[in-house]
Amino acid sequence: MSRPLWYAVAAYLFWGFFPLYWGLIRHVPTGQAMGHRIVWSALVLGVLVLGSGRRQALSRVTRRVAGQYATAAVLIGVNWTIYVWAVNAGFVVETSLGYFILPLINVLLGVVVLRERLRRLQWVAVAIAAAGVAHLTRTYGAPPWIALGLAVTFGAYGLIKKQAPLPPLEGLFLETAILAPIALIYLVVEQSSGSGLFLRTGAATDLLLMGTGLLTIIPLALFAAAVQRVPLSIVGILQYISPTIQFLIGILVFREAFSRAQFIGFALVWSAVVLFGIDGLHTRRQTLAAEAAIPR
Repeated sequence: MSRPLWYAVAAYLFWGFFPLYWGLIRHVPTGQAMGHRIVWSALVLGVLVLGSGRRQALSRVTRRVAGQYATAAVLIGVNWTIYVWAVNAGFVVETSLGYFILPLINVLLGVVVLRERLRRLQWVAVAIAAAGVAHLTRTYGAPPWIALGLAVTFGAYGLIKKQAPLPPLEGLFLETAILAPIALIYLVVEQSSGSGLFLRTGAATDLLLMGTGLLTIIPLALFAAAVQRVPLSIVGILQYISPTIQFLIGILVFREAFSRAQFIGFALVWSAVVLFGIDGLHTRRQTLAAEAAIPR
């Protein structure tokens, strides 16, 4: 495989194994874990962006662009919080469901917001996924809010980032820089009240909390290095590495319950994902064939 393809695989493997890392700091309250993730991520990104002479793009940020990134910051902050809380509360399997249905949520957002039209097979995939979510709602006695929350917040985040002008690292730095003051104030208040665990529960916990910055940035940097050189059809297939690993970790490592009724709901969603992938590959082949037929 080419180096960019390896970068993409490595990024999705990182994201897939995230639950194991967060499981090591399960004793840290979600708010504090999130605060540290934001602050340390902002510091790491600050070194990468400001220390490497890439601040020129930030100097051209207008009020409108800042508003876009502020909205993106809120969405990614909510997404991260849902994810960390869900992993630490024992809902890893449901987090995997969220990222399985994410591509279908992206399609629906494209229809609703961008007025895009779905192809027939895409409509079939969306209908099957909806049936799966409806079945899980009946099984759980309530909608799978964790999965839906993760998919919708990250889908909306991606939609905003698609229209935002900054390069990936500069954009993420701006987002974390927007969130960092709030996170830092929260952590200072927690530490002052005696509730903060940083520097109070041992060096292992401190290092793991500090490491959440690198944990966040490394896969994003790998993905950014890959996405411009790897065909989107391949990226679309590789993205299922992460939720598949998360699902297996939830079942095999954390021993989360997974009933036959849940399996039926997941199977419907997986079927929808397969149909969606088949449609994407077929459409790409048609596009390439049409381009090849154009006289040069």
